[in-house]
Amino acid sequence: MAALVTLDRELDAFFAQIEKTHRERFLESPPPHLIDLCSNDYLGLAEHTALKAALHEGVDIYGAGSTASRLVRGHRDVFAALEKKYAAWVGAEDALFVANGYAANVGAISALCDASWVAFIDRLAHASLVDGVRLSGARKVYFKHNDLEHLAAQLAKHRTSKKIIIGESLFSMDGDFAPLSELGALAKAYDALLYIDDAHALGVYGHEGRGEGLAPSSVTIRMATFGKALGLEGAMLATSARLKKYLLHKTRTFVFSTAPLPAIAHAALTAIDLAQAMQTERRAIAENAERLRQAARAGNYSYGTSASHIVPIICKDESAALQLSAHLAAGGFHARAIRPPTVEISRVRIAINARLKENSFVRLCEYIRTAKPC
Repeated sequence: MAALVTLDRELDAFFAQIEKTHRERFLESPPPHLIDLCSNDYLGLAEHTALKAALHEGVDIYGAGSTASRLVRGHRDVFAALEKKYAAWVGAEDALFVANGYAANVGAISALCDASWVAFIDRLAHASLVDGVRLSGARKVYFKHNDLEHLAAQLAKHRTSKKIIIGESLFSMDGDFAPLSELGALAKAYDALLYIDDAHALGVYGHEGRGEGLAPSSVTIRMATFGKALGLEGAMLATSARLKKYLLHKTRTFVFSTAPLPAIAHAALTAIDLAQAMQTERRAIAENAERLRQAARAGNYSYGTSASHIVPIICKDESAALQLSAHLAAGGFHARAIRPPTVEISRVRIAINARLKENSFVRLCEYIRTAKPC
């Protein structure tokens, strides 16, 4: 009973603290009457008629579940077909389909590294990348966000033959891009592996939406998901054929997990076709994001270092972010307040998507221009 009493006291203190600091979190279904400005469905494919039809078709063909790990009975030929098509799309030699981005990052990094490795990771890298390093046992060395000089200094300081640089191409809370070419050059100069999470760029940037990843020769592994711009779920680890074979044996989140639904892979084949053809939508997303930044400047708001379709409206504290989110909701927009510990500085994260109509976007900009800075 002593342990239960101790736990209750710790829970009381925790709940009191998050309530006091306006950091309490709640689960809620998306309000159907509000315009989506916070999901990762950047191309609007989650509601696309052709994609929903493909998903239904996949269930009819393959059933409701995969029934086992892919190494037991869960594999279907459609997984291999998707891996081949995806690799060709992004210019990789091969790819491995995994249940989701978190499982992909945690599994792949912990498969690649052990305690003999040093992992140089961007300070703002996603939790899944950080957790992958932690589980691997590698020595974790943070470098300042997108700071190439600091990274170079850390690489020079840690003289070891087992080095890996880990980061993202597009950071989901700040909306800024990593200097990928320079990261590739540093990886080559210091003989390090390079692991890039391309989740928020796939579908929205690059030729035919293939993302912001570097040439395959520069990146050891490039992870991207189907759960954002492609409107589904699942993730891909794009890499060499030889390394894919290794990951198939060593990635615990792949080996010991039930395979994703084959219907998802079936629909993902259609999602790639759709995304490749959406260049008009990609241009509109980029143009609207820049217009939103202009509105933010006119309203005396900071949007940090955003240069993408993700535009954070920076707020002074948690309460102010909640207030701005509520203000936008009153105007018909669903934009969530993002607060510590997810980010260091509270903000309302606005993600421009292809479904946003011009009249609604004009109204959004007006709300941002005229709202009282938070």
